[in-house]
Amino acid sequence: MRKIFIALGIFIAIISASTYLPTIAHVQQEIPSYAKWGALAMKETQSKYPNAKIIDYLHEGSESKGDSTIEKFKLWLKEGDKEFGVLVRIEYTTETEKVVTIDFEETSR
Repeated sequence: MRKIFIALGIFIAIISASTYLPTIAHVQQEIPSYAKWGALAMKETQSKYPNAKIIDYLHEGSESKGDSTIEKFKLWLKEGDKEFGVLVRIEYTTETEKVVTIDFEETSR
């Protein structure tokens, strides 16, 4: 009798898992358009603050400015006992994706 319940439990688990597999496959999202710029923001921030560890990352959006686009990020860093934010603004030519400027601004919040 116990073997029947174990087999039934395994069967139910397999049926349940196969029902959810298509859903799990759809959970994977495509790479966001700002991912390339986020990687650059993290790389340049790490270069500017080599002794700090990036502990959080937020894409704050983008804006168009003539022929350029500005991607805005906020990174949270920890250096020793100090934690602080760095606002990173990457301006690039929209058509060519050539970087125009990268600006950094430290913030306490």
